[in-house]
Amino acid sequence: MSEPTPAVTAAVLVIGDEILSGRTKDKNIGSIAERLTEIGIDLREVRVVPDVTEEIVAAVNALRERYTYLFTTGGIGPTHDDITADSIAAAFGVGIGIDERARVMLLERHKPEDLNAARLRMARIPDGADLIPNPVSKAPGFSIGNVFVMAGVPQIMNAMLDAILPGLSQGVPVISETIEAGKLPEGSFAGGLATIAAAHGGVSIGSYPSMTQEGFANRIVVRGRDAGAVAAARVEIEALLAGLRR
Repeated sequence: MSEPTPAVTAAVLVIGDEILSGRTKDKNIGSIAERLTEIGIDLREVRVVPDVTEEIVAAVNALRERYTYLFTTGGIGPTHDDITADSIAAAFGVGIGIDERARVMLLERHKPEDLNAARLRMARIPDGADLIPNPVSKAPGFSIGNVFVMAGVPQIMNAMLDAILPGLSQGVPVISETIEAGKLPEGSFAGGLATIAAAHGGVSIGSYPSMTQEGFANRIVVRGRDAGAVAAARVEIEALLAGLRR
């Protein structure tokens, strides 16, 4: 019997006071989660930290040890509060300075005389890091170890992700099946659903209520990497719901 394929896991670290204050609404977590799921990488954890070096360093070091990959968003711009690059360097215990490769990238967008001290902050890269191209505004992200440092602007973040994903280890994609429970209240099928979930340890089963124009509606989602196991669980759930509708 072959050994099961180890799970490929990831975490996302969102960096920025503006997220925690509610002034900026994050649009990156869902995009990253969706795209990782497509290639079989399990997003296991998301954290949001302020623009505080100690907080960023602690989170980076915890998450990069725990998961296969860590993706960060935010804090790599030209202003004084963009401290992500310095914090990543501190987390890895390496130096940081103007990277000539990054400076050349910035010159694709800015005239040499316009490449002032503020803009050059975007060329400060931790020693030993690889650059992540940015076709939108040219200021690169970077990767070091298993950490990928990306911009917070969604358009730029997604462009950087396009460059990153092909080089990652991929897992077995998750199969997802949705069963419409309609207006059946969760309380009516919760016990039966728990029994089915216990009998199918290889799949994840969740119930998700939503509000529609007609009132509450419930959906049950079955997720797993084994098509047969997902199908078997679905059959039992459909039978449970059919019995409740009689």
